[in-house]
Amino acid sequence: MAESNSADLGFEKKIWDAACVLRGNMDASEYKHVVLGLIFLKYISDRFEQKYAALKAEGAGFEV
Repeated sequence: MAESNSADLGFEKKIWDAACVLRGNMDASEYKHVVLGLIFLKYISDRFEQKYAALKAEGAGFEV
């Protein structure tokens, strides 16, 4: 018998069902803008963290 590496906590199904209820009968073309917006925000957030870490490592600051 195969061993499962993931924990089955039970909340995954509840989250998925809630997403289906909220999504309703929307077509993919209707909510793609929301998903693309979230992907863009994640990208910008990651880039900011990288730049912030690089500047912090350089010792750059706001001192004049």
